[in-house]
Amino acid sequence: MNIVHVVGTGTIGEPLIGLLADLKNELGIDEVTFYKHSPVLTDRAKVKGLIKRGANIAVAKEKMQEFRELGIEPMYEAEEAIARASVVIDCTPKKIGLQNKERYYKKYEDKVKGFLAQGSEFGFGKPYALGINDDAITKEDKYIHIVSCNTHNIAVAIKSIGFVNGEKNDFVSGRFVCIRRATDISQESDFIPAPYVDEHKDKKFGTHHARDVWHLYNTLGYDLDVYSSSLKINTQYMHSIWFDIKVKDKIDEEEVLERFTSNPRVAITYKKLSSLVFSFGRDHGHYGRILNQTVVVVPTIRVRNDNEVFGFCFTPQDGNSLLSSVAATLRILYPEKEEWDERMKALQPFLFDEV
Repeated sequence: MNIVHVVGTGTIGEPLIGLLADLKNELGIDEVTFYKHSPVLTDRAKVKGLIKRGANIAVAKEKMQEFRELGIEPMYEAEEAIARASVVIDCTPKKIGLQNKERYYKKYEDKVKGFLAQGSEFGFGKPYALGINDDAITKEDKYIHIVSCNTHNIAVAIKSIGFVNGEKNDFVSGRFVCIRRATDISQESDFIPAPYVDEHKDKKFGTHHARDVWHLYNTLGYDLDVYSSSLKINTQYMHSIWFDIKVKDKIDEEEVLERFTSNPRVAITYKKLSSLVFSFGRDHGHYGRILNQTVVVVPTIRVRNDNEVFGFCFTPQDGNSLLSSVAATLRILYPEKEEWDERMKALQPFLFDEV
């Protein structure tokens, strides 16, 4: 049986569980299970909703009675769910995935085909983003790190503008400013009262976004000249990224737009207000999310000195991470490219050419 187990029910975990459960027949998944850590009354409706979609819950053995008191009957014990899974996807808060790898996952390497972890778990395994470094992922990769949503956004901007026909034949350098939302609308803490700027902790790359992009492309042997800055602003809508990408050959704005629109995972928009793009996702996406890797704001695209491309793009609400998570899962379950690629078509309704 093909069993996918998701650890965590937060900002990425919940929509991923729902997506896998809703499309499990099309994706070739026999069962979706998920781990919920705490028996919280305010999460009861969410958990029951996931169960109603067809996902089965696993909890810690010592917390089973507490979940039953909430009216939720656990199907599996936590480690039992890991041991019986074909693929485990860790969606826990920052750094916990790395701890889970050492504490739990390594014990079950002989039983589980593969383990995935989300953006904050740098070092968990080989970095991956769908459409960026597919050729670098092999059947021997037991642990895969799905890079963050902003890393996806930067990576696809570089790929679209600087990699003509898939080859690094036009990219010179990239500078990026990640303008991040303070929190997701599903979160009730850590909101900020005003813009908060991040330090450039990495001397070579600035913030982790460029570092992660470098490591992503380095799996293909590339050594990119990239640097990033970031700040949080007091909104819950969407991340935005300002980019400055230099290329070798002469280029104009029409060619830039053509390169973006030729990428099937890029959406364009003429809207300049992030809330309108967010609203589109709410109305037309899955769990309120479009699954594109980026949404390029067409009116902001400008070319300077015939080879320097500027613009803004919005980062879909973790949708790009969900897309790559499903792709990595299918790659493990169905190693032949023709088969996993065919099954990925089930997600096509949540990818848009224009927002």
